[in-house]
Amino acid sequence: MIKSELRKKDGILIVMPEGPLATADFDELAKKVDPYIKEKGGLKGLMICTESFPGWQDFSSLISHLTFVRDHERHIAKVAAVTDSGFLSIMPRIVEHFVQADVRHFDYADKAEAMKWLSAP
Repeated sequence: MIKSELRKKDGILIVMPEGPLATADFDELAKKVDPYIKEKGGLKGLMICTESFPGWQDFSSLISHLTFVRDHERHIAKVAAVTDSGFLSIMPRIVEHFVQADVRHFDYADKAEAMKWLSAP
């Protein structure tokens, strides 16, 4: 399950995974952000905020996640991975080869610093 908040004024989407990620989670995220992206042209930032990575519900969920990233990555300027998860902390070094966004890792306790970075021009 993914909780999310779209801060329209700031152009920032905050996602907070709270359990194994499911296909429906990515469908819901798309419904939330696609109209905003269509209207504004993109998101200034995406904050992925989770103490530890919950994994995926099944293989289909992993494919939905990858499809969501493929369909949306070119519309997001910055991604902040706010986590103490070892898996997600190395994410910036891995995804920089696949996405256009500037991706950075922040410790879970540094949410405010991550938001400051996402909000900066």
